[in-house]
Amino acid sequence: MDAIIAYFSTIPSSHRSLILVGGITFFWLIENAFPLFNFTYKKWQHAGINIFMTFTTIVVNFCLAFILLKTADWTIANNFGILQWLPEMSIWLYALIGLLLLDLIGAYLVHLVEHKTKFLWRFHLIHHTDTWIDTTTANRHHPGESVIRFAFTAFGVLIIGSPMWMVFLYQTLSVVATQFNHANISLPKKVDTFLSYFIVSPDMHKVHHHYVLPYTDSNYGNIFSIWDRLFGTFMTLPKEEIIYGIDTHPNPEEHNELKNLLKIPFQKAALKENS
Repeated sequence: MDAIIAYFSTIPSSHRSLILVGGITFFWLIENAFPLFNFTYKKWQHAGINIFMTFTTIVVNFCLAFILLKTADWTIANNFGILQWLPEMSIWLYALIGLLLLDLIGAYLVHLVEHKTKFLWRFHLIHHTDTWIDTTTANRHHPGESVIRFAFTAFGVLIIGSPMWMVFLYQTLSVVATQFNHANISLPKKVDTFLSYFIVSPDMHKVHHHYVLPYTDSNYGNIFSIWDRLFGTFMTLPKEEIIYGIDTHPNPEEHNELKNLLKIPFQKAALKENS
């Protein structure tokens, strides 16, 4: 564990970028070989839109990263946060508790709030408009949503009292997890079901991308599945019945044109309930 802490305490930006690109490339190759759905679409055009939004997410997080650093350093220096108030324990248990709590606030909670708050839903809606879910969809977030998610992560770091190495470890696991559970791959049902008891599996997350309620408002988790099971937001749906997209924006000119996607949060149609 000491080696992991040392690495993530000083992880270079180039390594974080390599993990992001490497993950997309790996799951892209896997989903081409073993696809869940055989989409008929212009894959490179679709990827171009999603990768552009991935780039804007990187820019937002890079520009605001100093806030995370200052927040993490402040919690350690002032002995503030849940992790700082816990009794002495194994470093592995300490890390697991921290990662679970960061996932709760930085992924599950913000995702839930985005679905339940009309203003925030306008920005998150862009993620749900994708009708061809694959690994590039993982970071299909409007720049406004990237700011929202960053704010929740920073709040989580403050409340939890996470050291910076744990924040970098969490963000790395989060990137890989979301690329995995969005990938257009088909795991054996028993394997997927087994994984879903511990982490968010591909079939579990794809239920969330079904185009109508109540499935849209389920399975909010990113890394760990415990939060959906604990808070009663876990749902299942046979993958054969899943239809991707959102019923308020069914037309290609709405969900497959970059200019319109960037404008959606400010359009009147975005004010509709996700129903």
